[in-house]
Parts: sequence; C-alpha cells; structure tokens
Amino acid sequence: MSTATTELHRFLTITGQRFKTGQSAPEVFSPAVDKAWHDLLGTPAYEALCLETAGQPIRHVANNGHGPIAWVAAYEEAYGPLPEIWFTDADGTVDQDAAARYRKTGTVVAEWDCSPTGGDGDDVAPDQPETARR
Repeated sequence: MSTATTELHRFLTITGQRFKTGQSAPEVFSPAVDKAWHDLLGTPAYEALCLETAGQPIRHVANNGHGPIAWVAAYEEAYGPLPEIWFTDADGTVDQDAAARYRKTGTVVAEWDCSPTGGDGDDVAPDQPETARR
C-alpha cells in the first residue's frame, strides 16, 4: 500500500470520528492524498474502505478553503506527527517550507479544494450531530 493510500485510510478514520462527534468535516489539504482518494472513488473497494475506516459512506465534495487544519491534533494522538506526504503535491514535490513550519510549530495552515461529507448520497451537513442529520 502506498504512503498516500495509508494516509487516506487514516484520514477517513479521522473523518468518521469527527462525524460521530458532530464535528466539521476535516480538510484534505494534500494533493497527493487527494489523488489517492480520486483513484478509489466510485469503486467497490472504496465503499468497503469507508465502512471499515469511517463506519459509514463518505462522499467527496468540492469545498475550497484556506486556514488552520483543525484535525492535526487528533491525527497526532492516533498516529504521531504528520508524514511528509501531507505536504506533497500530486506530482510528488514536497513543500519543504510548509513541512518545516509544521515541524517547528505543530500547526498546519493550508489550502484545500475538497472535503468529505457523510451519508449515502443524501445532502448531509457533516458538522451537525448524527441525531440532527436523521
């Protein structure tokens, strides 16, 4: 399994945890991890992966933004420091400045252009508690 795919698994696990506790969708700020996500979308393997990691179907939606990445602490608690793949573009080039800022400060401020949303095709607001979504 590639590093990007491993990180996609971890990202979907964190996504499921955030949705279960009523938190907002995590931002997928790595083009390399997003590419791995796109490669799996729409496949039976992706459906199985979502159920295994997040406990529910996870959809991929356009959602542009920029700012602090809110889920880094949860990632570090579960898996340790973010690996370099989170600072890598789809062509494999590492943003050394962003990676160094993270190593120095422990925070990530980034841009993203998509995010996960829960549900099985219904319009679901991922930042609402599960009971509010039903």
